[in-house]
Amino acid sequence: MTGTTEWDIKKLRILRTLSERGTVTATAEALLMTPSAVSQQLSNLARQLGVPLLEAQGRRVHLTDAAHLVLRHAEAVFAQLERADAELAGYLAGETGEVRLGAFSTAVPALVVPAVAALRLTHPGVEVRVRETEAAESYELLSAGAVDLALSLAAHAPTARDPRFTRIPLLADPLDVALPTDHPLAAAPSLRLADLSSEPWIYGGSGPWSEITRTACEAAGFVPEQAHSAAGWTAILALVEAGMGVALIPRMAAPRATGVTVRSLPHDRPIRHVIAATRRGADTAPAVASVLTALREAALPRA
Repeated sequence: MTGTTEWDIKKLRILRTLSERGTVTATAEALLMTPSAVSQQLSNLARQLGVPLLEAQGRRVHLTDAAHLVLRHAEAVFAQLERADAELAGYLAGETGEVRLGAFSTAVPALVVPAVAALRLTHPGVEVRVRETEAAESYELLSAGAVDLALSLAAHAPTARDPRFTRIPLLADPLDVALPTDHPLAAAPSLRLADLSSEPWIYGGSGPWSEITRTACEAAGFVPEQAHSAAGWTAILALVEAGMGVALIPRMAAPRATGVTVRSLPHDRPIRHVIAATRRGADTAPAVASVLTALREAALPRA
């Protein structure tokens, strides 16, 4: 390889997508290309760089050490291009632009809606398009360029060392316990999570909230007995109101059910951390920065 090596950004993006998706077929689907076109572009890139990028292992291909080396440098290039796009957007459009935001369900009413309402007054030229997403999906969309900003729980986000993303902490959201109003412990002067170890519990059969509930209870010294499985807050609170069990509820979900008592857990309070993420370098775009500022301000009353 010489100092005049041609670094082809389009082909580097294909290589990065292959690294993320694992197969040529999945890469082709993500980039709306044919598998043969993906293979041809990567073969051309290998010739341009003068190093082998792929090695066959059975019916699959794997990235070589040289490919991983190339990608480490390419991530810095992609971040710099995002910053260039952000500066150019600011130069051309000023405080205007469209921001596509992916957010998990409870973040939409608690953070996104108040942030958008505030932006309409302070930055009327910024248009926010909201897309409700699951955590894993939001980062796939962010990496693919389908959204500009993603809200998720820190526990379900890529590691802070992932070079593709910039993470911005927004909120530490406490988890409270929801009990039927006539429950013997609903009016107890002090309540610990361990006091509910023998209760029937209500939480999803799988996914983030199932993990959060089990982890919190296990940290308090017991394994929760799952009496009922539900994922939506409306269903969970209806089951609690009917006296069918107890449940952990994020404070952001602020239940409105009249037959439910929500108690904080001051002694062993479980917390989930809410973060925003952008593609590395894109957080400096004026419109994205304005949305991030509005989200931080919306999170302040809940801090």
